[in-house]
Amino acid sequence: MNATTYGLDIAKRVFQLYWVEYESGEIHMVKFGKQELLEFFAQREAGLIAIEACGSAYWWRRKLKALGHEVRLIHARFARPFVQGNKTDAADAKAIWTAVRQPGMRTVAGKTEDQQAMLALHRMRLSLIKFRTMQVNQLRGLLYEFGVTLKGGRQAGLGEIHQRMAELEGILPGMLFEAVKEQLKRLDGIETDVQDIERRIKDWQKQQAACRKIAEIPGVGMLTATALVATMGEANYFKSGREFAAFVGLVPRQSGTGGKIKLLGISKRGDTYLRTLLIHGARAVMFNAKDKGAWSESLLQRRPANVAIVAMANKMARTAWAILAHDREYQKGYVSRVPT
Repeated sequence: MNATTYGLDIAKRVFQLYWVEYESGEIHMVKFGKQELLEFFAQREAGLIAIEACGSAYWWRRKLKALGHEVRLIHARFARPFVQGNKTDAADAKAIWTAVRQPGMRTVAGKTEDQQAMLALHRMRLSLIKFRTMQVNQLRGLLYEFGVTLKGGRQAGLGEIHQRMAELEGILPGMLFEAVKEQLKRLDGIETDVQDIERRIKDWQKQQAACRKIAEIPGVGMLTATALVATMGEANYFKSGREFAAFVGLVPRQSGTGGKIKLLGISKRGDTYLRTLLIHGARAVMFNAKDKGAWSESLLQRRPANVAIVAMANKMARTAWAILAHDREYQKGYVSRVPT
């Protein structure tokens, strides 16, 4: 069935739309406001709408799908080569339209509201932790200037500060001592905020069967399970576990010519946060697990520790995809077999 293809460049207030009528071949380039755009698509026959995967793209995808249209999200780096002339909203809309019509063009998986909300909680928690680390390190540096040294580690260092408050009052100038007390109070507030967010994340994990399933994988905890499910979106969007591992950036980069392929370090594409969680989980399995498994033991004997850790993270990502895509339970020692 023929359907009109649209290239939509989205922004906060101005939206540029490019399309060609499939019946007449007439070319259109129109600028809309937000409400005008929704009203326009509500009156049009179902078509294919291509959007650059940027801010608010997932929201637009859900809105336009509810109106009966097929929506595909295009990564910005795939649309950029088709921009002709100067970069403008109109040129971007035409480039998006051109890109989505290319054979085999890869698109970005969609996300539900709950998945987006979960990723937002992860981002908020990460920001709070970074700020907490900055505050603790600043306290260490400022107190060291007055001859006060603290134990290593965040909890040990803060605990020592609280124990030595009477001593610090005699060492520090009055205005600095009051500022230190205020900073400690601020750190207590940050800790409470982090715990509240983690409680919400844990509640969502308990509600989601997908999170509970992949949490059985060694090295996958609450944070990794929820972040993985929310980042993956639709598991069946990926053709294989290797494709999902490549999406996370846990596969080697390739460089080759003349039929010779050279494998380099991991690509580090995709979501840095999820990749970090997977690698930290793999490191915990490699060095802390009582039963690493024969595969892990053999890998550690043949490869450097960091290479083995990344390989384990890759395996964890593939296993998680297989569990979600095929709706299975985690089985220790499971060996996949290619149908003959």
